[in-house]
Amino acid sequence: MKEQYLQRAEAFESAADVLKKKYNRYSLVRLLFFVAAAGTAIYLWAAVHALAGALFILAFLYTFYRFILWHQAIQEDERHQRRLAQVNHWEAACIDGDFSAFEAGEAFIDAHHPNSLDLDLFGPWSFFQYTNRAGTALGRQQLAAYLLRPAAPASILERQQAVAELSKILDWRQHFQAYGLDADDSPQHLELLKQWLSSPPFLLHNRWMVLAIHLSPLWTLAALALWAYFLPWYWAILFFLPPAWLLKRTKEQVDKAHLQTAAAEQTLAHYAKLIRHIEGQAFQSPLLQQLHAAFGQGAMRASRPIARLSYIISQLNTRYNFFAIFLNLGGLWDLQWAYRLEQWKEKMASRLPAWFEAMAGFEALSSFANLYHNNPDWAFPTLHDEPAVVAREVGHPLIAREKRVCNDISIPTDGHIKLITGSNMAGKSTFLRTVGLNLAMAMSGAPACARQLALPPLMVYTSMRTQDALHESTSSFYAELKRLKFIIEAIEAAAGKRPPELQAFFLLDEILKGTNSTDRHTGSKALIRQLIRSRGSGLIATHDLELGQLEATAGGAIENLCIEVEIQDGKLYFDYKLKKGVSRSFNATLLMQQMGIKIEEAAT
Repeated sequence: MKEQYLQRAEAFESAADVLKKKYNRYSLVRLLFFVAAAGTAIYLWAAVHALAGALFILAFLYTFYRFILWHQAIQEDERHQRRLAQVNHWEAACIDGDFSAFEAGEAFIDAHHPNSLDLDLFGPWSFFQYTNRAGTALGRQQLAAYLLRPAAPASILERQQAVAELSKILDWRQHFQAYGLDADDSPQHLELLKQWLSSPPFLLHNRWMVLAIHLSPLWTLAALALWAYFLPWYWAILFFLPPAWLLKRTKEQVDKAHLQTAAAEQTLAHYAKLIRHIEGQAFQSPLLQQLHAAFGQGAMRASRPIARLSYIISQLNTRYNFFAIFLNLGGLWDLQWAYRLEQWKEKMASRLPAWFEAMAGFEALSSFANLYHNNPDWAFPTLHDEPAVVAREVGHPLIAREKRVCNDISIPTDGHIKLITGSNMAGKSTFLRTVGLNLAMAMSGAPACARQLALPPLMVYTSMRTQDALHESTSSFYAELKRLKFIIEAIEAAAGKRPPELQAFFLLDEILKGTNSTDRHTGSKALIRQLIRSRGSGLIATHDLELGQLEATAGGAIENLCIEVEIQDGKLYFDYKLKKGVSRSFNATLLMQQMGIKIEEAAT
């Protein structure tokens, strides 16, 4: 896989080099063409006829403009090839475990979410960063929403089918991703654009203002004609007072519309490229067809009006130029383009959110498709109505394939607890995150890092990394109690639900670790018994071996599992494999000795 990406990167770089040479060669042609045309125009104007010179200049300007557009397209194509090469270099690095080039999604970190903080969904070296290939803020928001909110079984199946289809069209996905690299959008700018979409027009339904906008060029031509043939210049200036008055009267409203749209010019231009790329591809899976249909067909395709909106904003942005004062006085430039903005909004405003949502959906699904392409041995989870999670060879997706240790687990989701014991560094916490992350992936529509995963619809609740909150004067122990209360309430609320209704599944790591051993043991037993009474199901990792005694009196509601560590010749050996029973291995003393801490035996 890595070699494939490196070969593609080399091919794209070679194509970019060829385009760069072509661009440089035609830069010289462009210069010579301009010089030759200038000489020809002078000759025609002076030696033949002024009309011939004027016609030649008009023809030259049009031809030269088209030539410049063609020449710039070569440069843009070169840049695109460079971006494609970069995309493949990033993917090759990702295969080696370095995915730091991708957006980490820190903005989506939420300590109050049922599981995102404990499962490393967001942030540096998170699952989001490993998966994310969205170039737009909207695409990243959609991907985060997929990971944060469990989908309905029907939606999960649709996403799986879409991901499977997209995973097979690597070229299309990488071009899509490369176009997205230019989309330097901002949620704040998108929010301003949203405000503009919902704001009422101030020009569109004012017939006198619309009439003034249409007549202003004629008014200016009349003023120039009168100045040239009849009136002195100081009288002609009076003709510019009405336009100045109209501009002053509407300045505040134009400023507001401009503030809400100005920053969206480049964003919309890049969105138009992304959507045009989607429009040019046919899809087979129902979800992709549905998203594709949102962009319309033929002349009504979404990329055109979005590009048009970007162009209108660019013309309004001309007001930043010093010479805009002459355009305004001579033709009400600001009002001309503010009026066109309102015309666009009148026709298209209701469609824009759906276009954005469909584009974001493609980016999120393409991210999952890239994940599946890079990990073709992963499996799409099966959603069933049985109250049980069954996983075969489930592993942590962020651990390198050659180091990853996979396990099997089967757990009822209607009142059953797997109690996992083990010594320090045995892998208990990692196993909990392995299960939890794969369940979250399953409920998002992504493939799972497992050979097989079957589950009912569920939401994962975790308590693994509770921290103190100084701004709330909250200790870590009290923060853990609040978290446990939150989980208990969620379990009790879901107690009467059966598949396909959403069930609650918990992962608890070292319950009540902030208190003394006696209180911890007593409190942990009470919590486990309450969870069983509430029909709660999940995994609990603990160092408290005495909790293993609960299995004997739980009537099958508790099963002891362990992850052992072996000590051979004074060294620790970890296999990270899940076994039945209570752990019998201890390594804290040996670890302390290896760190240079002297352990003295008590005198007998």
